[in-house]
Amino acid sequence: MGKDVEVGEHEYSAKDYQDPPPADLFDAEELTKWSFYRAIIAEFIATLLFLYITVLTVIGYKSQTDPAHSSDQCGGVGILGIAWAFGGMIFVLVYCTAGISGGHINPAVTFGLFLARKVTLPRAFMYIVAQCLGAVCGCGLVKAFQKTYYNTYGGGANELADGYSKGTGLGAEIIGTFVLVYTVFSATDPKRNARDSHVPVLAPLPIGFAVFMVHLATIPITGTGINPARSFGAAVMYGKEKAWDDQWLFWVGPMIGAAIAAFYHQFVLRAGAVKALGSSRSMCPKYFTFKSFDFLLSFVFSPSCLLKR
Repeated sequence: MGKDVEVGEHEYSAKDYQDPPPADLFDAEELTKWSFYRAIIAEFIATLLFLYITVLTVIGYKSQTDPAHSSDQCGGVGILGIAWAFGGMIFVLVYCTAGISGGHINPAVTFGLFLARKVTLPRAFMYIVAQCLGAVCGCGLVKAFQKTYYNTYGGGANELADGYSKGTGLGAEIIGTFVLVYTVFSATDPKRNARDSHVPVLAPLPIGFAVFMVHLATIPITGTGINPARSFGAAVMYGKEKAWDDQWLFWVGPMIGAAIAAFYHQFVLRAGAVKALGSSRSMCPKYFTFKSFDFLLSFVFSPSCLLKR
């Protein structure tokens, strides 16, 4: 529970808060609840809408700046407009679905929250499936409505730009996803919300801005993935070899970035490592369980446990 927080010479009474209990690895009971399936449907529809709007924006920009059809290379929404489309849609969709599914709309976000024990394994798996299917369907709608433009202008598929190495592309995806998932953790942190309750912040807003800023930085490198479902859906409907050759970048990079963000927030900012150290002094773990990284941290900070095994 929250206690009075002393800042300088003043004391501010922090609102009481309670961290939700860690999610179990598997919860059979949630599989019998309508709320579980409603959340999956919400993730599917949200990702479908996300891909439909954003891919249409990308294709529209490329068609408006195509030298074969227009001499105005400054026409269209530009990279800034594309970044706004992605960030704005995330803001809108997270706002609409946060109370139903949590508003993940991204397998990397789901993976990070799973590592932090915010969701169960079945929920994480079904969310990722729903997100990927929603992305495919969203791109499918774009292709159905504008097939010629879709095929001509790359289908909004993520590809590593010419002149950049695979390592550069992977690094861009790792760092970009870290920024996004770190923002998700910070914006939804119950301790932060209690401490800063006098500063009203709409959680979807900083998340949308994070997506916007990352797109500005990485569109020239990879087209900005940071969302494996977004990259997968576009690659499936576009179907060209280049999109599939680079597809691994848009899964490995975001998952690594999400894992680093989860570890940083949970064990550095929220002092999970210190808590693990304290618990390891009182007892030694005898087997590995799904209690986040407590087991590994106990061995790192208390090697003597190994001698007692």
